[in-house]
Amino acid sequence: MRAIVLHAPKDIRLEDRPKPVAGPGEVLLRVASVGVCGSDLPRMLVKGAWKMPLITGHEFSGHIEALGEGVTGWQPGELVAVAPLIACGQCDECQTGNFSRCRDYDYLGSRRDGAYAEYVAVPVGNLLKAPQHVDPRAIAMADPASIALHAIWKAGGLRIGQTGGVVGCGPIGLFAIQWLRLMGARDVLAVDVSEEKLALAREAGATRTVLSADLADCPAKADLVIEAVGIDAAINAAVRLAGPGGHVAFIGIPVPDVTLSNATFQYFLRQEISLHGSWNSFAAPFPGPQWTTTLEKFGTGELKWEFMISHDLDLADLPAIFDRFDRKDLHFSKVLFRP
Repeated sequence: MRAIVLHAPKDIRLEDRPKPVAGPGEVLLRVASVGVCGSDLPRMLVKGAWKMPLITGHEFSGHIEALGEGVTGWQPGELVAVAPLIACGQCDECQTGNFSRCRDYDYLGSRRDGAYAEYVAVPVGNLLKAPQHVDPRAIAMADPASIALHAIWKAGGLRIGQTGGVVGCGPIGLFAIQWLRLMGARDVLAVDVSEEKLALAREAGATRTVLSADLADCPAKADLVIEAVGIDAAINAAVRLAGPGGHVAFIGIPVPDVTLSNATFQYFLRQEISLHGSWNSFAAPFPGPQWTTTLEKFGTGELKWEFMISHDLDLADLPAIFDRFDRKDLHFSKVLFRP
Protein backbone atom coordinates (compact mmCIF):
# COMPACT_ATOMS: atom_id res chain seq x y z
CA MET A 1 0.00 0.00 0.00
CA ARG A 2 0.99 3.66 -0.32
CA ALA A 3 1.91 5.31 2.98
CA ILE A 4 3.51 8.49 4.23
CA VAL A 5 6.38 7.63 6.54
CA LEU A 6 8.05 10.08 8.92
CA HIS A 7 11.74 9.15 9.31
CA ALA A 8 12.85 12.33 11.10
CA PRO A 9 11.56 15.91 11.34
CA LYS A 10 11.19 17.19 7.74
CA ASP A 11 12.15 13.75 6.36
CA ILE A 12 8.69 12.78 5.07
CA ARG A 13 8.52 10.08 2.40
CA LEU A 14 5.85 8.44 0.27
CA GLU A 15 6.66 4.72 0.40
CA ASP A 16 5.27 1.30 -0.43
CA ARG A 17 4.51 -0.50 2.82
CA PRO A 18 2.97 -3.92 3.52
CA LYS A 19 -0.79 -3.82 3.88
CA PRO A 20 -1.56 -4.37 7.59
CA VAL A 21 -3.58 -7.33 8.84
CA ALA A 22 -6.38 -7.09 11.39
CA GLY A 23 -5.26 -8.93 14.52
CA PRO A 24 -7.56 -10.32 17.22
CA GLY A 25 -9.95 -7.59 18.35
CA GLU A 26 -8.99 -5.33 15.45
CA VAL A 27 -10.59 -4.11 12.25
CA LEU A 28 -8.76 -3.35 9.02
CA LEU A 29 -9.94 -0.05 7.51
CA ARG A 30 -9.52 1.32 4.02
CA VAL A 31 -8.87 4.98 4.74
CA ALA A 32 -11.43 7.22 3.05
CA SER A 33 -10.17 10.66 4.10
CA VAL A 34 -7.47 11.87 6.47
CA GLY A 35 -6.86 15.39 7.70
CA VAL A 36 -3.87 17.39 8.86
CA CYS A 37 -4.08 18.22 12.56
CA GLY A 38 -2.31 21.28 13.94
CA SER A 39 -0.26 18.88 16.08
CA ASP A 40 1.06 17.20 12.92
CA LEU A 41 3.03 20.32 12.01
CA PRO A 42 5.43 20.33 14.99
CA ARG A 43 5.44 16.51 15.04
CA MET A 44 6.50 16.20 11.41
CA LEU A 45 8.55 19.37 11.02
CA VAL A 46 10.13 20.11 14.43
CA LYS A 47 9.90 17.55 17.23
CA GLY A 48 9.42 14.18 15.54
CA ALA A 49 7.09 11.38 16.65
CA TRP A 50 7.29 9.13 19.71
CA LYS A 51 9.12 6.60 17.55
CA MET A 52 10.34 6.72 13.97
CA PRO A 53 10.02 5.67 11.22
CA LEU A 54 6.25 5.95 11.64
CA ILE A 55 3.16 6.31 9.47
CA THR A 56 1.56 9.46 10.84
CA GLY A 57 -2.00 10.83 10.57
CA HIS A 58 -4.79 10.46 13.14
CA GLU A 59 -7.82 12.47 11.92
CA PHE A 60 -9.55 10.05 9.58
CA SER A 61 -12.54 8.07 8.44
CA GLY A 62 -12.60 4.71 6.73
CA HIS A 63 -14.61 1.82 5.40
CA ILE A 64 -14.31 -1.58 7.04
CA GLU A 65 -12.22 -3.90 4.88
CA ALA A 66 -11.84 -6.94 7.15
CA LEU A 67 -12.68 -8.08 10.68
CA GLY A 68 -10.11 -9.63 12.99
CA GLU A 69 -10.70 -12.65 15.18
CA GLY A 70 -13.42 -12.14 17.77
CA VAL A 71 -14.87 -8.97 16.24
CA THR A 72 -18.67 -8.87 15.96
CA GLY A 73 -21.29 -6.19 15.38
CA TRP A 74 -19.58 -4.65 12.34
CA GLN A 75 -19.94 -5.24 8.63
CA PRO A 76 -17.48 -4.89 5.73
CA GLY A 77 -18.12 -1.66 3.85
CA GLU A 78 -19.42 0.30 6.85
CA LEU A 79 -18.24 3.90 7.13
CA VAL A 80 -16.73 4.54 10.56
CA ALA A 81 -15.15 7.28 12.60
CA VAL A 82 -12.03 6.47 14.61
CA ALA A 83 -10.99 7.79 18.00
CA PRO A 84 -7.17 7.86 17.80
CA LEU A 85 -6.38 7.46 21.51
CA ILE A 86 -5.82 3.88 22.68
CA ALA A 87 -6.25 4.18 26.44
CA CYS A 88 -4.73 1.63 28.80
CA GLY A 89 -8.02 1.21 30.70
CA GLN A 90 -6.12 0.38 33.89
CA CYS A 91 -4.70 3.60 35.35
CA ASP A 92 -6.55 5.79 37.85
CA GLU A 93 -7.52 8.32 35.18
CA CYS A 94 -9.00 5.64 32.92
CA GLN A 95 -10.79 4.08 35.87
CA THR A 96 -12.52 7.41 36.54
CA GLY A 97 -13.40 7.94 32.88
CA ASN A 98 -10.79 10.65 32.25
CA PHE A 99 -9.32 8.90 29.22
CA SER A 100 -7.72 12.09 27.84
CA ARG A 101 -5.42 11.94 30.88
CA CYS A 102 -4.51 8.25 30.53
CA ARG A 103 -1.06 7.62 32.02
CA ASP A 104 -0.03 4.80 29.66
CA TYR A 105 -1.73 5.37 26.32
CA ASP A 106 -1.01 4.48 22.73
CA TYR A 107 -2.01 6.76 19.87
CA LEU A 108 -2.64 6.22 16.19
CA GLY A 109 -0.34 8.36 14.06
CA SER A 110 2.05 9.43 16.81
CA ARG A 111 2.92 6.27 18.78
CA ARG A 112 1.73 3.56 16.38
CA ASP A 113 1.14 3.60 12.64
CA GLY A 114 -1.70 5.87 11.62
CA ALA A 115 -3.80 6.83 8.64
CA TYR A 116 -1.61 8.66 6.11
CA ALA A 117 -1.89 5.37 4.26
CA GLU A 118 -4.32 3.31 2.21
CA TYR A 119 -5.08 0.94 5.10
CA VAL A 120 -4.78 0.96 8.88
CA ALA A 121 -5.53 -1.66 11.55
CA VAL A 122 -7.53 -0.26 14.47
CA PRO A 123 -8.74 -1.79 17.78
CA VAL A 124 -12.47 -2.35 17.47
CA GLY A 125 -13.06 -0.34 20.66
CA ASN A 126 -11.86 2.79 18.84
CA LEU A 127 -14.53 2.60 16.12
CA LEU A 128 -17.72 4.64 16.10
CA LYS A 129 -20.66 4.01 13.81
CA ALA A 130 -21.00 6.97 11.48
CA PRO A 131 -24.21 8.11 9.81
CA GLN A 132 -23.86 6.22 6.54
CA HIS A 133 -25.31 9.06 4.44
CA VAL A 134 -22.63 11.57 5.56
CA ASP A 135 -19.62 12.41 3.40
CA PRO A 136 -16.50 10.56 4.68
CA ARG A 137 -14.65 13.90 4.65
CA ALA A 138 -16.96 15.14 7.39
CA ILE A 139 -16.42 11.99 9.45
CA ALA A 140 -12.65 12.55 9.14
CA MET A 141 -13.22 15.89 10.89
CA ALA A 142 -14.95 14.35 13.92
CA ASP A 143 -11.71 14.61 15.91
CA PRO A 144 -11.26 18.42 15.71
CA ALA A 145 -15.00 18.95 16.21
CA SER A 146 -14.92 16.74 19.32
CA ILE A 147 -11.84 18.56 20.65
CA ALA A 148 -13.69 21.87 20.41
CA LEU A 149 -16.72 20.48 22.24
CA HIS A 150 -14.53 18.88 24.92
CA ALA A 151 -12.92 22.26 25.67
CA ILE A 152 -16.27 24.04 25.97
CA TRP A 153 -17.53 21.40 28.36
CA LYS A 154 -14.27 21.53 30.38
CA ALA A 155 -14.87 25.25 30.86
CA GLY A 156 -18.37 24.61 32.14
CA GLY A 157 -20.40 25.12 28.99
CA LEU A 158 -22.50 28.10 28.07
CA ARG A 159 -26.00 29.22 29.04
CA ILE A 160 -28.51 30.51 26.51
CA GLY A 161 -28.00 34.22 25.99
CA GLN A 162 -24.38 34.32 27.09
CA THR A 163 -21.46 35.42 24.90
CA GLY A 164 -18.66 33.29 23.52
CA GLY A 165 -15.23 34.17 22.22
CA VAL A 166 -12.82 32.23 20.01
CA VAL A 167 -9.18 33.15 19.45
CA GLY A 168 -7.80 31.35 16.41
CA CYS A 169 -10.12 30.45 13.54
CA GLY A 170 -8.60 27.26 12.24
CA PRO A 171 -10.87 24.21 12.04
CA ILE A 172 -11.05 23.68 15.82
CA GLY A 173 -11.91 27.34 16.34
CA LEU A 174 -14.52 27.20 13.57
CA PHE A 175 -16.14 24.18 15.20
CA ALA A 176 -16.01 25.97 18.58
CA ILE A 177 -17.94 28.90 17.09
CA GLN A 178 -20.62 26.52 15.87
CA TRP A 179 -20.88 24.68 19.18
CA LEU A 180 -21.21 27.96 21.08
CA ARG A 181 -24.04 29.05 18.79
CA LEU A 182 -25.74 25.64 19.05
CA MET A 183 -25.59 25.98 22.85
CA GLY A 184 -27.44 29.28 22.66
CA ALA A 185 -24.71 31.92 22.62
CA ARG A 186 -26.27 35.27 21.81
CA ASP A 187 -23.01 36.50 20.29
CA VAL A 188 -19.68 34.92 19.41
CA LEU A 189 -16.64 37.15 18.92
CA ALA A 190 -13.92 35.61 16.72
CA VAL A 191 -10.30 36.80 16.64
CA ASP A 192 -7.57 35.93 14.14
CA VAL A 193 -4.56 37.47 12.40
CA SER A 194 -6.07 36.73 8.98
CA GLU A 195 -9.03 38.41 7.33
CA GLU A 196 -9.51 35.22 5.28
CA LYS A 197 -9.90 33.20 8.50
CA LEU A 198 -12.34 35.77 9.86
CA ALA A 199 -14.46 35.37 6.74
CA LEU A 200 -14.68 31.64 7.57
CA ALA A 201 -15.55 32.54 11.17
CA ARG A 202 -18.51 34.56 9.96
CA GLU A 203 -19.62 31.60 7.86
CA ALA A 204 -19.39 29.43 10.99
CA GLY A 205 -21.72 31.79 12.82
CA ALA A 206 -19.53 34.41 14.49
CA THR A 207 -21.55 37.58 15.05
CA ARG A 208 -18.49 39.79 15.40
CA THR A 209 -14.96 39.38 14.05
CA VAL A 210 -11.82 41.30 14.97
CA LEU A 211 -8.28 41.20 13.63
CA SER A 212 -5.90 40.47 16.49
CA ALA A 213 -4.05 43.73 15.78
CA ASP A 214 -7.27 45.62 16.55
CA LEU A 215 -8.31 43.65 19.62
CA ALA A 216 -6.98 46.23 22.09
CA ASP A 217 -9.56 48.69 20.78
CA CYS A 218 -12.44 46.20 21.07
CA PRO A 219 -14.49 46.67 24.25
CA ALA A 220 -16.44 43.40 23.91
CA LYS A 221 -16.00 40.69 26.54
CA ALA A 222 -17.09 37.04 26.59
CA ASP A 223 -18.43 34.69 29.23
CA LEU A 224 -16.48 31.75 27.77
CA VAL A 225 -13.41 31.99 25.55
CA ILE A 226 -11.73 29.23 23.55
CA GLU A 227 -8.04 29.67 22.70
CA ALA A 228 -7.05 27.51 19.71
CA VAL A 229 -3.62 28.78 18.64
CA GLY A 230 -1.01 28.10 21.33
CA ILE A 231 1.27 31.16 21.08
CA ASP A 232 1.92 33.96 23.57
CA ALA A 233 -0.10 36.64 21.80
CA ALA A 234 -3.18 34.45 21.41
CA ILE A 235 -2.99 33.10 24.97
CA ASN A 236 -2.75 36.59 26.46
CA ALA A 237 -5.50 37.85 24.15
CA ALA A 238 -7.84 35.03 25.18
CA VAL A 239 -7.44 35.83 28.87
CA ARG A 240 -8.06 39.53 28.29
CA LEU A 241 -11.14 38.76 26.16
CA ALA A 242 -12.92 37.09 29.09
CA GLY A 243 -15.33 39.21 31.09
CA PRO A 244 -15.44 39.39 34.91
CA GLY A 245 -15.89 35.90 36.32
CA GLY A 246 -15.47 34.42 32.84
CA HIS A 247 -13.85 31.19 31.73
CA VAL A 248 -11.03 30.50 29.26
CA ALA A 249 -10.22 27.06 27.86
CA PHE A 250 -6.87 26.50 26.17
CA ILE A 251 -6.61 24.02 23.28
CA GLY A 252 -3.62 25.33 21.32
CA ILE A 253 -0.38 23.42 21.95
CA PRO A 254 2.64 25.73 22.38
CA VAL A 255 6.05 24.79 21.04
CA PRO A 256 8.23 27.47 22.70
CA ASP A 257 7.76 28.64 26.29
CA VAL A 258 4.68 30.71 27.09
CA THR A 259 4.72 34.04 28.93
CA LEU A 260 1.73 35.77 30.49
CA SER A 261 2.34 39.49 30.71
CA ASN A 262 2.01 41.18 34.09
CA ALA A 263 -1.05 43.03 32.80
CA THR A 264 -2.69 39.75 31.77
CA PHE A 265 -1.86 38.14 35.10
CA GLN A 266 -3.23 41.10 37.04
CA TYR A 267 -6.38 41.04 34.91
CA PHE A 268 -7.26 37.40 35.49
CA LEU A 269 -6.52 37.76 39.21
CA ARG A 270 -8.61 40.88 39.72
CA GLN A 271 -11.46 39.83 37.43
CA GLU A 272 -11.44 36.29 38.86
CA ILE A 273 -11.11 34.63 35.47
CA SER A 274 -11.00 30.81 35.53
CA LEU A 275 -8.39 29.23 33.24
CA HIS A 276 -8.92 25.66 32.03
CA GLY A 277 -6.59 23.23 30.34
CA SER A 278 -8.22 21.03 27.72
CA TRP A 279 -6.47 18.02 26.25
CA ASN A 280 -7.83 15.85 23.47
CA SER A 281 -11.52 14.91 23.42
CA PHE A 282 -12.26 11.79 25.43
CA ALA A 283 -14.65 10.84 28.22
CA ALA A 284 -16.82 7.97 29.44
CA PRO A 285 -18.21 5.85 27.98
CA PHE A 286 -15.18 5.82 25.68
CA PRO A 287 -14.62 7.73 23.50
CA GLY A 288 -17.29 9.95 25.03
CA PRO A 289 -20.38 12.01 24.24
CA GLN A 290 -18.10 14.56 22.57
CA TRP A 291 -17.73 12.08 19.70
CA THR A 292 -21.28 10.74 19.56
CA THR A 293 -22.74 14.26 19.71
CA THR A 294 -20.43 15.37 16.90
CA LEU A 295 -21.46 12.47 14.68
CA GLU A 296 -25.13 13.12 15.44
CA LYS A 297 -24.80 16.79 14.43
CA PHE A 298 -22.96 15.86 11.24
CA GLY A 299 -25.83 13.51 10.50
CA THR A 300 -28.51 16.17 11.00
CA GLY A 301 -26.52 18.78 9.09
CA GLU A 302 -26.47 21.17 12.07
CA LEU A 303 -22.68 21.05 12.20
CA LYS A 304 -21.17 22.52 9.02
CA TRP A 305 -17.81 21.38 7.72
CA GLU A 306 -17.40 21.66 3.94
CA PHE A 307 -16.72 25.41 3.95
CA MET A 308 -13.55 24.79 6.00
CA ILE A 309 -11.83 22.60 3.41
CA SER A 310 -9.10 24.51 1.57
CA HIS A 311 -7.29 21.47 0.10
CA ASP A 312 -8.49 17.95 -0.76
CA LEU A 313 -5.52 16.20 -2.33
CA ASP A 314 -4.02 12.88 -3.28
CA LEU A 315 -1.78 11.34 -0.62
CA ALA A 316 1.24 11.72 -2.93
CA ASP A 317 0.95 15.51 -2.52
CA LEU A 318 1.56 15.38 1.23
CA PRO A 319 5.36 15.81 1.35
CA ALA A 320 5.18 18.90 -0.87
CA ILE A 321 2.35 20.38 1.21
CA PHE A 322 4.34 19.90 4.43
CA ASP A 323 7.31 21.58 2.76
CA ARG A 324 5.04 24.55 2.09
CA PHE A 325 3.86 24.46 5.71
CA ASP A 326 7.51 24.66 6.73
CA ARG A 327 8.18 27.60 4.39
CA LYS A 328 4.96 29.29 5.57
CA ASP A 329 3.92 30.12 2.02
CA LEU A 330 0.55 28.33 2.01
CA HIS A 331 -2.80 29.84 2.98
CA PHE A 332 -4.94 26.99 4.25
CA SER A 333 -7.78 26.01 6.53
CA LYS A 334 -8.58 22.29 6.58
CA VAL A 335 -6.24 20.13 4.51
CA LEU A 336 -7.45 16.63 3.65
CA PHE A 337 -5.81 13.78 1.76
CA ARG A 338 -7.29 10.86 -0.19
CA PRO A 339 -5.12 7.75 0.25
